[in-house]
Amino acid sequence: MEVKKQQQHPWLVIGLGNPGKRYQGTRHNVGFELVDAIAEAHGIPVKSVNFKALFGKGFIGNVPVILAKPQTFMNISGESVAPIVSYYKIPLKQVLVIYDDLDLPFAKLRLLPKGGHGGHNGMRSIIDRFKGSRDFPRLRIGIGRPPGKMDPASFVLASFSRQEREELDFALQRGVEAVRILVLDGFERSATFVNSAKSMEQLS
Repeated sequence: MEVKKQQQHPWLVIGLGNPGKRYQGTRHNVGFELVDAIAEAHGIPVKSVNFKALFGKGFIGNVPVILAKPQTFMNISGESVAPIVSYYKIPLKQVLVIYDDLDLPFAKLRLLPKGGHGGHNGMRSIIDRFKGSRDFPRLRIGIGRPPGKMDPASFVLASFSRQEREELDFALQRGVEAVRILVLDGFERSATFVNSAKSMEQLS
């Protein structure tokens, strides 16, 4: 019997957000922020422009990874993501999409093996371009609900308070570790790490 070569395909880790200075540091761009944190932790420059994305290739441990931040604007993220997947022939179970989630408490992370778009336009676009397939892992970063009667569309484009920024930075570090475990040790171990996590408040 032929021994299957382990992991010949790279992992593709995609952070969703909107391009340009105007959107930097907003809630809708936490996917970009986590990809930046992963890039920094593993020395992978995400500088070249490819497939309508800021793009970088490198390794986490000995596993090849591609990091991408689509520059298409959130609502058409799939136009960047689908061509990368098809060009590198990446199996969907090795495509991790990282994005903000209004339905999760602030700075909470949740890793799931698959699922719908939950009303998130970036995810809706990706699932459409994957011809309706939803079988790819996703890491959701909680951004909390808009206060009072604030419009969700304005809320996701708002920036963070100082305390939120601290909590978010803590969550991003956990996210970096979650992705490392996912790539090196598999989905189950990473999901256990992420989904049973304590928040910064619970640890202090």
